[in-house]
Amino acid sequence: MWPILIILGLLLVLYTGLCAVYYLIQERLIFVRFIVDRNHRFKFRGDHEEVEISRPDGAQLHALHFHVATPRGVVLYFHGNTGSLRRWGKRAPRFTKQGWDVLMPDPRGYGKSRGRLSERALIDDAHAWYAHLQARWPERDIVLYGRSLGSAFAVPVAATGSPRALVLESPFADLIDVARHYFAYLPYGVLLKYRFDNATWAERLRCPTHIFHGMRDQVVPYASALRLYSAIPAGVPREMISFSKGHHSDLARFARFHRVLRAVLRGEEAGGE
Repeated sequence: MWPILIILGLLLVLYTGLCAVYYLIQERLIFVRFIVDRNHRFKFRGDHEEVEISRPDGAQLHALHFHVATPRGVVLYFHGNTGSLRRWGKRAPRFTKQGWDVLMPDPRGYGKSRGRLSERALIDDAHAWYAHLQARWPERDIVLYGRSLGSAFAVPVAATGSPRALVLESPFADLIDVARHYFAYLPYGVLLKYRFDNATWAERLRCPTHIFHGMRDQVVPYASALRLYSAIPAGVPREMISFSKGHHSDLARFARFHRVLRAVLRGEEAGGE
């Protein structure tokens, strides 16, 4: 009997230790941040400028605004959890070639953006960037785009505003889905400081919403994107564009991805699968 109790006790200690380690290092797992020196000058093709805004808590946020000569509107692009604008700025031509300006911010702690992390602060920052655009553009000319973790910023903003459209690439219903996909046996409901409950926000969406997701995604499970899609009210124009051979970061290799994205930016019926 005693050997069994000792083994169970050791397993309990190991499990508790694993929970403690996850709790302490979760920000390193969720936010793979690349800091850029404040004096760095970006060298992308086309007309672009650096934009900065200050937040009430002292955070300094940074973005790149890519311009076209006669814009049809502006895309507010929230990028994924890894890297900075030095990498993500290369995505801008997808939109500028279609005649759209692009405002692409780095979240606090990424690139040149500075500030203390919290879920509330990150979402508030996203609203601040949207307000920055609203001062210059009517909402009908603003498209929100969220890539992976960026969906956690795009969905709440869209849910409380009236943008032209919301586009989500490889999004999740909430971060617990993603965490359980890697290791299902931790009590993430207790451990996670960052829930990013997109599904609950999605219940308030009123703008046309388009979700791109790969069915072979090993980072964000496809089932989580389906749950997010199902949370959108039935009366809201919505489409789920699924890629049977798509993974997490390779959807741009499919011609259908670009065809549908062009249709969305032109305000056309794209038709998902």
